[in-house]
Amino acid sequence: MNVRRLIPLFDDSVSSWAPEARLLRWLTLVWLFVGLVMLFSASYAVADVRHHDGLYYFKRQIIWVLVGLIIFNIIVHLPLHRILGLSNWFIFLLLGLIFVTMIPGVGKTELGAARRLVGPVPIQPSELIKPFLVLQSARLFGQWEKLSWRVRFTWLGIFGLVILGILAQPNLSTASLCGMTVWLIALAAGLPYKYLGGTALGGVLLAILSVSFREYQRKRVLSFLNPWADATGDGYQLVQSLLAVGSGNTWGTGFGLSQQKQFYLPIQDTDFIFAVFAEEFGFVGSMVLLSLLALYATLGLVVAFKTKHSVHRLVAIGVTILMVGQSLLHIGVVTGALPTTGLPLPMFSYGGNSMISSLVSAGLLIRVARQSSEAEVVPLREEIGSRRKRGLF
Repeated sequence: MNVRRLIPLFDDSVSSWAPEARLLRWLTLVWLFVGLVMLFSASYAVADVRHHDGLYYFKRQIIWVLVGLIIFNIIVHLPLHRILGLSNWFIFLLLGLIFVTMIPGVGKTELGAARRLVGPVPIQPSELIKPFLVLQSARLFGQWEKLSWRVRFTWLGIFGLVILGILAQPNLSTASLCGMTVWLIALAAGLPYKYLGGTALGGVLLAILSVSFREYQRKRVLSFLNPWADATGDGYQLVQSLLAVGSGNTWGTGFGLSQQKQFYLPIQDTDFIFAVFAEEFGFVGSMVLLSLLALYATLGLVVAFKTKHSVHRLVAIGVTILMVGQSLLHIGVVTGALPTTGLPLPMFSYGGNSMISSLVSAGLLIRVARQSSEAEVVPLREEIGSRRKRGLF
């Protein structure tokens, strides 16, 4: 294949995109910009003490953002059927890496969990696999009636292995998010309730077993119910987070003026970054962020309703669930509405794997939005057909 001949296929103007695609693109960039500004504020003090460079985390995040934006741009301009055709291979690769992280000496253990691979580039397969789970779930459930039971059971088993592998690291929060995302995509696809009910019951029982056998997870649940009972022990993170959120009052303390990020609030640049945001921008700023999430969710559902392709519709729904759902879970943990877990806030939290996963997911939703527009679908098909006749595909 001559790569140079493919370039004109991607040489399109943003002005020709569907309105939803343009809005989602700008909304993603705004979300990303606000997240970078917030990371700068949340991480500066800690980075200055730990690495003698207040910009240590911020500079590394910029590198990951640039890498993520390159992948984002490729996805936005690549026909969705090609991306879907590659999703199964990424699932197999990342599933293998999930189990590799549990091999002593290969996986890097942090806070009692082996989630990353040892090496110069920190690879966290449980984060990277999220958008590909959405793609493969959409492929499976979008064509459910056309597939044999052998294919159905095979992929359901693979999804189960992914969730069990993440749970074994252990990483209950990410395993729960992945399980709920797959389940909600199946619900959106219209699978029979008897299958969905049985799967939901199995997932709840699995979570209960995990909490029962792991003491630290059980302590998190108990401390969530009454964090003030052990404010300097198991409830410390949540108490400090609530103090940060409450200190924001109506308008916040001001950008960069959070007191809780000064070594009171743990992991303030990842799992509790919303607490710093709420302290610095207050109730009003938090409502603006929630409004941004609501607008993103609305556009995602509009895109899903507009597209006529069942698999594409489920991709849009799955990405919306992943991006907005994970954000709401993060905010729920920070505000004490949910038990303390380790979920990053998309586009905000420090970490290259989370950033790339978020930008890949956002790119997929914009790609669906573009292909849902008749003004773009028809010329794209004609262009692909013309190039096939000329032997370019």
